[in-house]
Amino acid sequence: MEINKLHEKPPYGMIAILFIGAFVSILNETLLNVALPSIMEEFEVKATAVQWLSTGYMLINGILIPASAFFIQRFTNKSLFITAMTLFTIGTLTASLAPSFGVLLAARMIQASGSAVMMPLLMNVMLTAFPVEKRGAAMGTFGLVMIVAPAIGPTLSGWVIEHYSWRTLFDIVLPFAIFTLLYSIFKLKNITPQRNIKLDILSIILSSLGFGGLLYGFSTAGENGWNDPLVYGTIAIGAISVIGLIIRQLNMDDPMLEFRIFKYPMFALSSTISIVLAIAMFSGMILMPIYIQTIRGISPMDSGLLMLPGAILMGIMSPITGRLFDKYGARLLALIGLTITIATTYSFSRLSLDTSYGTIMLIYTVRMFGMSMVMMPIMTNGLNQLPMKDNPHGTAMNNTLQQVSGAIGSALLITVMNNRTETKATELSAAVDPNAVATTQAAAEVQADILNQSMLSGINFSFLVSTFIAILAFVLAFFIKRVHTPTTNPEQKEPEKETDGILTQPAVATES
Repeated sequence: MEINKLHEKPPYGMIAILFIGAFVSILNETLLNVALPSIMEEFEVKATAVQWLSTGYMLINGILIPASAFFIQRFTNKSLFITAMTLFTIGTLTASLAPSFGVLLAARMIQASGSAVMMPLLMNVMLTAFPVEKRGAAMGTFGLVMIVAPAIGPTLSGWVIEHYSWRTLFDIVLPFAIFTLLYSIFKLKNITPQRNIKLDILSIILSSLGFGGLLYGFSTAGENGWNDPLVYGTIAIGAISVIGLIIRQLNMDDPMLEFRIFKYPMFALSSTISIVLAIAMFSGMILMPIYIQTIRGISPMDSGLLMLPGAILMGIMSPITGRLFDKYGARLLALIGLTITIATTYSFSRLSLDTSYGTIMLIYTVRMFGMSMVMMPIMTNGLNQLPMKDNPHGTAMNNTLQQVSGAIGSALLITVMNNRTETKATELSAAVDPNAVATTQAAAEVQADILNQSMLSGINFSFLVSTFIAILAFVLAFFIKRVHTPTTNPEQKEPEKETDGILTQPAVATES
């Protein structure tokens, strides 16, 4: 299918089914978090074991997403999507019927192997189907999947766990997965170009050790501490392997993951801002549940409902932001969105033990509104500068960096919170009057109060750190330049280039 015909009439029906597949796969990633205590009880496993249902899922994604650039170039989008959806459906069905924890863990790994390719594939199809000047609106709609699915996961799972078994979570996802698979078999068309490239086994090994090691090391650092040999050992192995991967890819004619795309300044800048912002964004995703449930004692269901308006607003804003991006570019949206994000993150650094439920909901909702104006416009602006042949590498790189930066952000913020909590607890304990803890009951009450106050201090300080991280993203946003197609900027028009049988024109960055 020729690209100019695609641009005249994008395949909306096909993109819709890809959206549903990506939505259920991302929803599934956060759906199980609230159910972990129930699974621990049923299978009689410890927290260190049950957390692998989440950590293992993330690791498989971290290993397979870098390889997605190869898969997207080597195989048709139809065969790739059907394979991914089949694996995801089999994993979902197996998880629903799992008789033991081992089977459930294996089912989650199978699910992850399918879902890992979904997001890069969907993004690549959209970059192929839409011209540069219309990608903002398209990628804004794509933000619905990327943002809303993980946001509604805890709310939905909280309600299900209160009324039904954890297996119902998989039963809800299964019909959507089966429908998407069947529809794709009969209706999906091939629109992405293929290249007859070979998979380099050493690149796969280095990628798996590199990104897998970094993800595991950083994701367990918050729980095990940085002094744990397993933490710094896996991070060191991961870092060395990633360096080896980069060197190998730069010396290959057909690399598995093209690192030369960072020579495009707007893509490099957008990746940097996305990494910084993802680290800051995780403050809300990690610290808020701790504050709401542990310190304030609010139920998981109510804590999920607290975050729901923000998710809904973010979903509403995504297509709107996309259209604004097409009209005004990324820089203006990013600066406005980051200003809101900085202000609301700073507000969260001033939480107290009696901050009202409504106030927390309002600040969180406004914060999500600000972030909705930043992530997709910046990412889209960076991808717009890449030649079409590098789109699979751009989408794979973005998704990989988000996974790794998310793990780094989690580890960083949890470490900051724990260190501050311990310091504050020591200060408060030293200031306690011995006469005030004369009885066992009084001592228990004082200890509980110290724990809450010190943990609150840790959370507030972590939000303050997140504020400064967001300020860094704000500063970087001033350097964003709008990427135009040569047809919309005739003075810089370049001759068409033929890549893999498809005529393309290089995008150029100009002042916004």
